Amino acid sequence: MPYEFHFTYYDAMLLVIVAAVLGMIAQGAVQSTFRKFSRVAAQSGVTAAQAAQMVMNSQGVYDVAIGRVRGNLTDHYNPKNKTLQLSESVFDSNSIAALGVAAHEAGHAIQHAQGYAPLMLRNSIVPLVNFGSRASVPLLLVGLFLNSYYVALAGVALYALAVAFQIITLPVELNASNRAMKALSSCGLLTQEEAPKARKVLSAAASTYLAAAFAAVAQLLRLLTIVGRGRNSRD
Repeated sequence: MPYEFHFTYYDAMLLVIVAAVLGMIAQGAVQSTFRKFSRVAAQSGVTAAQAAQMVMNSQGVYDVAIGRVRGNLTDHYNPKNKTLQLSESVFDSNSIAALGVAAHEAGHAIQHAQGYAPLMLRNSIVPLVNFGSRASVPLLLVGLFLNSYYVALAGVALYALAVAFQIITLPVELNASNRAMKALSSCGLLTQEEAPKARKVLSAAASTYLAAAFAAVAQLLRLLTIVGRGRNSRD
């Protein structure tokens, strides 16, 4: 008799718990790795803000403003107004960690300028993702309350947009990190001995996006099992 695999609600819950643990581990790794290499100054003596400008200029990007944002590791690139925001712990720092983070965000600005397809796709679905994130759970609850399988399933489908966003984010972030490492070396911002240390910082950051994607998929599976249980109870 062939073995039949049945994915249950409890299986999905286990995945959700595992994803939460992995997420906490990834966040801890980012914080500890950044702290470690934020105490090591790069020999170039260039600040993170200056490094970001140099990286962008090396790829012909001159129309992005660099600013300061509050918080720790809140660094980001905003494609709407073409601003690169560096956190307080990064902006004026000349540490290996800070240069790695700044170059990564500069990598996003370069992606935007060059029309990098995954970034363009991610940016284009942001309105849909925002709508789906707001409407998915209420629609799912209404479907379950009304005992309507298809209404509940529509709620899950809306949540799937957020899952797609997380999955698309992975190649975007990895590509930005690869661009950053190449630019840090080609611009003379890090030596051959320093570059692997910056890579560790960016690899730790990448693990958080991987954990987020895994968590989103696990949550999607959990919602599907909830809807499936509701349907099975009526059969």
